[in-house]
Amino acid sequence: MSASATLRAGVARRGGRSPDTRASAAGIGLWVFMGVATALFSLFVMAYLMRMNGSDAVAIALPWQLWLSSALLAIGGVALQRAAAAARHAEAARARRLLGAGGLCALAFLAVQLWAWQALMSTQVTPAGNPGAAFFYLLTAMHGLHVMGGLAAWAWTVHAGWPDPAAAAWRIALCARYWHFLLAVWGVLFALLGWVTPEVARAICGTP
Repeated sequence: MSASATLRAGVARRGGRSPDTRASAAGIGLWVFMGVATALFSLFVMAYLMRMNGSDAVAIALPWQLWLSSALLAIGGVALQRAAAAARHAEAARARRLLGAGGLCALAFLAVQLWAWQALMSTQVTPAGNPGAAFFYLLTAMHGLHVMGGLAAWAWTVHAGWPDPAAAAWRIALCARYWHFLLAVWGVLFALLGWVTPEVARAICGTP
């Protein structure tokens, strides 16, 4: 009997769940969560379009820091994807380095987002200024909260997988999947905030 089969048999005798079962259940749970989050952000996108359709809406100039934060989020996702691959191939040291880099990029992403907020506020662009500014702070804050949730999962993964990354390869892969989701959502929000002006919103909503 192989080692994996022995492990599964031992788990079954103890009434527990095998690693494959836990990974499958966690993967399904993550897909469900991402589906709910997608629905939530979709509602915010529709609300933004309708509000920017108003006569008092004014587009804001996005700070350059958002390009930096976008790059950090993309790099973090790549690092976690490679960390999962390294863990599967039992490259423990490389997996740890990449896992750490993924989390640090997410922390840096949040820091740069706050820097972008500060840059806007220094030019008197506040949440109470106009609908475009209000939605900028709302949408970036909501996305930031989801990144913070991902960091909590990343910290749990580091705690569980640092001694033996190979045993936690599925956890690292789930973190990478969630980071890719965060990047996709951020890409949509960035495009929405940067290029959907009141004129574009009126065209989409069919307002003359």
